[in-house]
Amino acid sequence: MSAASDALFWVMFCNILKASRCYYLSREAFRLPTVIIGSVSYSGIFTTMREVKVKGASGFCSLDSGEESQILQSESASDSHRQASLNVQFTPEIEKKYVHHVYDAIAPHFSSTRFAKWPKVANFLSSLPSGSLVLDAGCGNGKYLGFNPDCFFIGCDISAPLIKICADRGYEVLVADAVDLPYRTGFGDAAISIAVLHHLSTEGRRKKAIEELIRVVRKGGLVLITVWAVEQEDKSLVAKWTPLTEKYGEEWIGPGSPHVRSPSSRTLQSIPETEESSLGECKKESDQSATQSLQEKTSQSESYSGTSCDVKDANDQQEYFVPWHLPYHRAEVSGASACALANGLAKKDDKKGAVVYNRYYHVFIEGELERLVAGMKDAVIVDRFFDKSNWCIVLKKTL
Repeated sequence: MSAASDALFWVMFCNILKASRCYYLSREAFRLPTVIIGSVSYSGIFTTMREVKVKGASGFCSLDSGEESQILQSESASDSHRQASLNVQFTPEIEKKYVHHVYDAIAPHFSSTRFAKWPKVANFLSSLPSGSLVLDAGCGNGKYLGFNPDCFFIGCDISAPLIKICADRGYEVLVADAVDLPYRTGFGDAAISIAVLHHLSTEGRRKKAIEELIRVVRKGGLVLITVWAVEQEDKSLVAKWTPLTEKYGEEWIGPGSPHVRSPSSRTLQSIPETEESSLGECKKESDQSATQSLQEKTSQSESYSGTSCDVKDANDQQEYFVPWHLPYHRAEVSGASACALANGLAKKDDKKGAVVYNRYYHVFIEGELERLVAGMKDAVIVDRFFDKSNWCIVLKKTL
């Protein structure tokens, strides 16, 4: 292959990375094969590519029939596993609207409030051996990245605006989904998931996210997970949350999502994945705000007996909308707030001078994290504790 062909390949590769919004470019981190052309190494773009080594200018070499057969058998065996993962990897609408789009819209303001390190997380990171590679899944604004100067950190988050904040600070980061981490199996020495799992709306997705954290660390590697607890130390905060109850008929927001009440037979309309730049470009809802109506309905006391999941008292409630107040002077940084207001997915609070967003949370009861891990054969729980209204566990990979 000529030098010109090498250069063209590299340019195409960089363009693909930019289009996919990846900020971290080190090939060793990814669960992808490697192609070596001449003296230059390139990360594979697709997981279906096979590792091929090319010497000199001889072009791509082919596999012999035995190797090809072995690879095909391996790929066939994993087809069923990939198919089973599709359901949990499909992002329900409730997460897109009340997690992804919210954090994209509030990223700069959210980041400005996230700087204090939780003592137990800090202790965990400080205890890791020098030279450890730590993977932070759901790193947010990167407040834990680089915390231990003797370790190496790689972060990922579903929110591109938050990842840009991390990248601008010089951290090694990329946009990725917690239920499908792009890192190679056994790559890290430790992994952390701080206040992430409670944003996943089904048990299957929460369990898959834990499996991914275990997968990406080596044998003997540690995983720290923290989630919001039902047992909040500040009870006054809970009073400000909007519970999602089982009272007003079934309205699924995407396959496998929890039941969410909607006052009409319509499903909540999706926000476009790309934020629009102005209010005029947003499609305005003609119906009453679904979020506002939901809050009004859930404050009533009628009972619904059509499901075994009906809430009997406040202590049984685990699904909430938790408000985030974005000050007016920060709300117009982009068109995200204008779009959210037009689509009924945020509202104005003139008294507080803020645009109010609702974030979806599944708060955990005592023992719930342990039960999610119970059936996993490749990890054991080595520590568990309650810290600052969070349930926390530390896992050790055994296989």
